[in-house]
Amino acid sequence: FCHVALYVHAQWKMNDSFIPPQPGSRYSISGGNLRISQLNKEEDAGIYQCLASNSFGTILSREASLHIAYLEEFKTQRRSPVSVREGQGVVLLCGPPAHMGELTFSWIFNEYPSFVKQDTRRFVSQKTGNLYIAKVEPSDVGNYTCVVTNTVTQSRVQGPPTPLVLRSDGIMGEYEPKIEIQFPDVLAVAKGLTVKLECFALGNPVPSITWRRPDGVPFPRKVDVNKSSGVLEIPYFQQEDAGAFECMAENSRGKNTVKGRLSFYAPPHLVEKPQDVQKAIDESLLWECKASAKPKPSYRWLKNGEPLESFEDRIQVVNGALSISSLTLSDTGMYQCIAENRHGRVFANTELRVIAVAPDFSNSVLKAQTLARQGGDVLIECRPRMSPRGMISWRKGKEALRESHRVSVLDNGSLRISNITKLDAGLYTCVARNQFGVASSAGTLVVKEPTIITSKATQLDVTVGESVVIPCQVSRDPTLDVRFTWFFNEQLINFGSHGGYFEKVGGASAGDIMIRNIQLRHAGRYTCAVQTKVDSASIATDVVVRGPPDPPLDIKVDEVTETTSFVSWSPGPDNHSPVFAYNIQIRSPFSLGWQAAKTVPASLGGQQLSARVVELSPWVEYEFRVLATNSVGTGEPSKPSQKIRTKDTLPRTTPARVSGGGGSRSELVITWEPVPEELQCGPGFGYVVAFRPLGGQSWMQAAVTSPDASRYIFKNESIPPFSPFHVKVGVYNNKGEGPFGSVTTIYSAEEEPSRAPSRVRAKSLSASEVEVSWKPLPWSTSRTRIMGYELRYWSTKDRPDTASVMRTVGNRTSAVIRGLDPSSTYYIKLKAYNSAGVGPDSAVVNVTTKRPPPSQSPVKVMWNATDSKLILKWDHVKALENESEVMGYKVMYKQSRQSRPSVVETNSTSLELSLPVDEDYIIQIKPVSEGGEGSSSKQITIPRIAVAHAIGFAPERRALPVLVTLSLYCTVRTFL
Repeated sequence: FCHVALYVHAQWKMNDSFIPPQPGSRYSISGGNLRISQLNKEEDAGIYQCLASNSFGTILSREASLHIAYLEEFKTQRRSPVSVREGQGVVLLCGPPAHMGELTFSWIFNEYPSFVKQDTRRFVSQKTGNLYIAKVEPSDVGNYTCVVTNTVTQSRVQGPPTPLVLRSDGIMGEYEPKIEIQFPDVLAVAKGLTVKLECFALGNPVPSITWRRPDGVPFPRKVDVNKSSGVLEIPYFQQEDAGAFECMAENSRGKNTVKGRLSFYAPPHLVEKPQDVQKAIDESLLWECKASAKPKPSYRWLKNGEPLESFEDRIQVVNGALSISSLTLSDTGMYQCIAENRHGRVFANTELRVIAVAPDFSNSVLKAQTLARQGGDVLIECRPRMSPRGMISWRKGKEALRESHRVSVLDNGSLRISNITKLDAGLYTCVARNQFGVASSAGTLVVKEPTIITSKATQLDVTVGESVVIPCQVSRDPTLDVRFTWFFNEQLINFGSHGGYFEKVGGASAGDIMIRNIQLRHAGRYTCAVQTKVDSASIATDVVVRGPPDPPLDIKVDEVTETTSFVSWSPGPDNHSPVFAYNIQIRSPFSLGWQAAKTVPASLGGQQLSARVVELSPWVEYEFRVLATNSVGTGEPSKPSQKIRTKDTLPRTTPARVSGGGGSRSELVITWEPVPEELQCGPGFGYVVAFRPLGGQSWMQAAVTSPDASRYIFKNESIPPFSPFHVKVGVYNNKGEGPFGSVTTIYSAEEEPSRAPSRVRAKSLSASEVEVSWKPLPWSTSRTRIMGYELRYWSTKDRPDTASVMRTVGNRTSAVIRGLDPSSTYYIKLKAYNSAGVGPDSAVVNVTTKRPPPSQSPVKVMWNATDSKLILKWDHVKALENESEVMGYKVMYKQSRQSRPSVVETNSTSLELSLPVDEDYIIQIKPVSEGGEGSSSKQITIPRIAVAHAIGFAPERRALPVLVTLSLYCTVRTFL
């Protein structure tokens, strides 16, 4: 196929000869495509190329090879039998018929479809088609037929059978391998192809085939050794795959080798292509054409399908590069670069147009108005389209412009004016001429006042937290708009971000900015850039921010003793304010955060970079950090040092609050407050407990090894009850024993009370309370003391072992039991107790609680108020049959602002109270019986009375709020 565009004429060449279009010919061309009918393998095989032409020129296509695949039949004659001995090797020849196209081979054994299977003993070469049997066995006897397949036409033919028979004159003995299939000494392989090397040997025993590279380099993983090592396959062949290869056939009788070399080649591949260009007459052309290939390619050029002859000096081809100087119109055309080596060629197509045009400004007119700054430079471009290049001149107004040290016309025709003045303003015209015509274009130059920053470059010194304004005042041409842009350390400041620190505060002619609450990170260079349409200017201000010092560095701790350590550090940045003091802080597992350390010297000046920390606790793990202070303040602390532990020493702190007493019979209980870990001064900490009877001379001692222990119990049957002892507690650790604490007197365990209380009495106080009284035991004796009494009580419906318990403290003789059920009988017993336990039980007494108080509350409460007294009346409460009779009433009243009520008791159903009625009152009434207080009436609110006399009734139900109820039941009369 030859793909061509419209208005393009296509021709075809075969073997460098044009194919003439003739009526009735087997060759026909349509749309650029060549069609060949009734292919003939003798006449039509060859090299074809297409030539495409139009008004711009002609190009030649790359070559296309036409090969006509076919496969003829085998010759019909029979083949003679092949006679061999058993154990001998044999080669059966295929002899493929005439063909074109790639072939594959296989062999039929006796009858189809019984094909010969390839293994270490049998091999079918895909190069020759022959069948190789390394060692013949009796089972190999039979007829062998070669089958040939054309992979292009997919046609298949079979050769005549070849009989294989065994000779009867004996068996072949063992012999060394003989390689029958070997690859060429040198085989050239194209880049990217798959190469297969065959190697097979005859021999007895059957030889083994191995592959290797003589240089010892292992095969890459992509290499495949198949068919019992008879074929070495290398896919996608690359430069690194080239080199020597060796096949070795080996059996017990010997070995044999063949060697060969694979060489790498690559057809040309374009890496730099010429591009279409348009040039003016007399200009020069240079086209680069480069290709990669192995071996290196050669280059040649075509013009319009014909070889480009460089008879003229102005046309040169060097290493693929084409150069043409002094271009003429005849140089216009289609060019092709051909890069080729013996393995192929590649084409690059390009077009050259040489043009001739009169000057034309239609696409490049001068700017209608050009703005320039007084004292500056300006460039007015003049770029007309014309070919060939002609002459360019300039006019100002109607006069020709003369060049000077300030005014110059550049080689490309543009006009440059330096150090502009007001007099340079005006109309400028560019005039272009060549042999084909003249054209011009004009534009106005307007001169503006320069933009000048009037603020001076300076350095600002500020302190952290302050606000500062950086000025940027300008003088400018009033007709020009100005834009201010700020940079911080050459990075654009985006106002509205940066945490709101930056704010523009300048007016129309100023670009001042304010930095609020300035921080250390805001130190640096601030640049104000001012820009108008004609010029620009900038000014830089350095801002120094003073702040507290940065943390000190490299904290080191050494020379550690029991109570001291030596701390050193390096100074951090002082943030533009000298450090005048350092402070050291310490932290241990026992401190509440960081604490100030005591040092020598006590005061650490700004030049002091080390100090000794004193008054540390022995055998405690500490961290250290350092803080620096300058005139601005104290900075952040340094990173904590590595943890260190002070050395151990004898303990110096004794336990506090040594006491004791109590316990069981024959025991001396000694207690104390454990010494905190930070005061134990070393590992192996424990306590030494010393004690002796009061008045004794020698001390008994016992060691308590647990540092957390807080008591020691000495038990001995000979210890008298409640006898005094002198006790002291000391300390020790692995370094030795420390001091003892002060001597304390402690009593041994006392005996339980030996007697029970007597004269136990019980009296019912109400429906839920009972009072119990007894005669007390002696408070203290030489062997015991009484701490109080334990009461146990239970009702008739409970078991004694579930009795409730109540204890009294001190030498009391009575107690009230509350929370009992009404009308119930209770049993009570009591016994004395002390630290040793409880004594014997008293005799059991019983008592019956009173009936419950009335469940009905007072009703029909009426009140009558004057300006000095309040009279209350209510209906008598009648107790139910199982309730206690009403003995009287309690009236509770309080002013609405008071929290505690007053109580008045009465035996009647009325009560007169002398109360001023200029306040609101809250009143409740409840009945009183021997069973206790009954249910209270509803709360009555009596409002402040503004008249001389008022009467009211308490509500019987709570359906409405109190104030609303009052409005329904309260009548007011006025006495005149």
